[in-house]
Amino acid sequence: MSLLNQLTKIVTKSKKRVGRGYGSGKGGHTSGRGMKGQLSREGGKFGLWFEGGQLPMVKRMPMWRGKGRLKVINPTAEVTLTDLEKIDAQEITLDTLKLHKVIDKRFRKAKIIKKGQLTKKLTIKGLPVSQGARAVIEKLGGQVI
Repeated sequence: MSLLNQLTKIVTKSKKRVGRGYGSGKGGHTSGRGMKGQLSREGGKFGLWFEGGQLPMVKRMPMWRGKGRLKVINPTAEVTLTDLEKIDAQEITLDTLKLHKVIDKRFRKAKIIKKGQLTKKLTIKGLPVSQGARAVIEKLGGQVI
């Protein structure tokens, strides 16, 4: 069994500093940055949204301007069987889920998925239900409308 990987390091190499001449260990002149251009210069970066000078997506779609443009417009909340177990109501709708703070009030859609345990009879109205969750609900005597 080798103990080499358990020895403490006594020599540490400093990283090669780009653009600091021949003594840096990286080479001189261009130092691995190529010849010319924006990326060879100091501070020569551009944002991820930059599209090479063409009209940017933000300006092409004026309705999407602002800080909310990268969010999903109508996300669907996932509700598990464990979440339904905590609710005292017998009839589950989207408003019931919002009232009991199972989902955030900004959600416009929700789907019930099979994850966790359910032990009581429930009636689901107006919500999509996965096949596995539907089987569990109907096995307990509940119904999906």
